[in-house]
Amino acid sequence: MTKYEIKPEYIEQQQNEITEYVIYKKLAHITKDRKNAEILQKIAADEKKHYEFWKQITGKELKPDKRKVNKYVLMAKMFGLSYSLQLMEKGEEDAGVFYERVAKDIPEVLKIKEDEELHEKQLLKVLNDERLNYAGAVVLGLNDALVEFTGTLAGLTFAFGNNKVIGITGLVMGVAASLSMAASGYLASQEDERDDLDPVKSAIFTGVAYIVTVAFLVFPYLIQSDPYIALAGMLIITVGIIALYTHYISVAKNVKFGKRFFNMVAISLTVSLISFGIGTFIKAVFNIDV
Repeated sequence: MTKYEIKPEYIEQQQNEITEYVIYKKLAHITKDRKNAEILQKIAADEKKHYEFWKQITGKELKPDKRKVNKYVLMAKMFGLSYSLQLMEKGEEDAGVFYERVAKDIPEVLKIKEDEELHEKQLLKVLNDERLNYAGAVVLGLNDALVEFTGTLAGLTFAFGNNKVIGITGLVMGVAASLSMAASGYLASQEDERDDLDPVKSAIFTGVAYIVTVAFLVFPYLIQSDPYIALAGMLIITVGIIALYTHYISVAKNVKFGKRFFNMVAISLTVSLISFGIGTFIKAVFNIDV
């Protein structure tokens, strides 16, 4: 018999601990970085100890939440360890509040709280995530594509007014520009002389980020005959891409979302607005009608 009153939140926390134990164990097995694997194994061992502590309190044997396990493992495979782990740590911020409240009845939980803080402050910070290391290369391709092609497509919309011409022109320019950006990414990474970055991989990340972004921006022009509806669609996609990427970086690097997001949106839309004027001017001066 346990000397403590068994509360539903104790059982919930116990299940969280065993679930996180399984998640960290699985992440340790899928990572190719030996140092990362050692860190994750250490965290998993701590989570198992926390589970055993709560098991003594509740007297219950619990199974992990398979849906939660699959969610974080899938995210790690798709978006990298840093993204998945930072999402988990954000959930543990609520656990910190829980431990402070429960410590009034069970003082021993303060040791668990210290362990969780250690995970966040010391262990997770030294994780070596290759995808995050190449974030600079992705930003180079993404930013250039967004700034250049929101303006380019906006200008072409007012200059030509023919969606097929605009779409095909945009794709041709996008492929050429992506090769140029890939070369720039290769040269830039060589200049950095960083041991953790492969110049060829940097070039690939930069080029792929550029051409994928261009493909999304051009898409409305290929499926829509009205140039102004296509233009609106392109701008909506622009904001959506910026929001998704900024969310990823803000979570993976644990930085604020708002300022970074609004800066990128402001730059892209300002360039588009200027290009509107240039496109209108060119169409009026040269009387272009395609």
